Amino acid sequence: MITAKGLHKRYRKTVAVDQLSFDVKPGVVTGFLGPNGSGKSTTMRLMLGLDHGGGETLFDGVRFTDLRRPMNKVGTLLEAKPFHPTRSARNHLRMLASANGVADKRVDEVMELVGLGSVKRKKPKGYSLGMAQRLGLAQALLGDPGILLLDEPTNGLDPHGIHWMRDLLKQLASEGRTIFVSSHLLSEMQLMADELVVIGRGTMIFNGDVEQFVRDFTQSSVIVRSPVADDFVPTLEGAGAEVAKGATGELVISGMEIGAVGHLAFTEGVELAELSTRSASLEEAFMSATGSSEQFVAAEPLPSPATETGGAQNA
Repeated sequence: MITAKGLHKRYRKTVAVDQLSFDVKPGVVTGFLGPNGSGKSTTMRLMLGLDHGGGETLFDGVRFTDLRRPMNKVGTLLEAKPFHPTRSARNHLRMLASANGVADKRVDEVMELVGLGSVKRKKPKGYSLGMAQRLGLAQALLGDPGILLLDEPTNGLDPHGIHWMRDLLKQLASEGRTIFVSSHLLSEMQLMADELVVIGRGTMIFNGDVEQFVRDFTQSSVIVRSPVADDFVPTLEGAGAEVAKGATGELVISGMEIGAVGHLAFTEGVELAELSTRSASLEEAFMSATGSSEQFVAAEPLPSPATETGGAQNA
């Protein structure tokens, strides 16, 4: 169990993290989300005692800095390439293993687990970003910890690597471990995470179940396809629903549950080719929840000269 209480950090006049408190439970993957500049990395550093700030984080009741052999309790990945430039990848892990009372055979086990067994004697300064992420994960797993804190571990991974990472973290959570992972890949997070901690500008926006987050910050729609769809619209609107036309002619209905729509179609004798619910995505919920806390907002693209002049002129 991870228990964070009142985490806060200020850079002069700027509040980076503002009194964050949350629990991360074992047995599930907890995603950590927020826009760029929201304070996610700073929060993780505060949790581990790597940044000066306020508040306290307990890992099964103990602060990270009080753990005698921290890698055996908490595995961390905060940067992609925190490796010595002249050591081989295997010797880098052997050095960490020795300091934490971990046997050398565990080094080879984790390097095989993350798919780096064939390059373990190479120097990681020549690794790609994806390979460096795998080595960072091997480092986090070295002490077989019950708790993992991973900051953007899928950066640099190809689609196969992202899929592998998702399956591995879900497997580790199913073993009863506590997994706290940040990512900007929202579609992947929707497949991987069970719980969420969502922050914006250093403040808590949401802490709870993924499905609850989507329900709280979006609105599901009922989809209707019918050969008499246009005739059905006035009836739906008369019952208080909001109706829009979809790209392929379907009716997109909000403000009315699917059961009520089906009952109304039955009583009015409306033939239905499709009656279904379209749930919003985690990405849509995230955009809705964090839009006002986005720190770096890009301008709209400028129109091209050809657009402004009505098209290029032939010479």
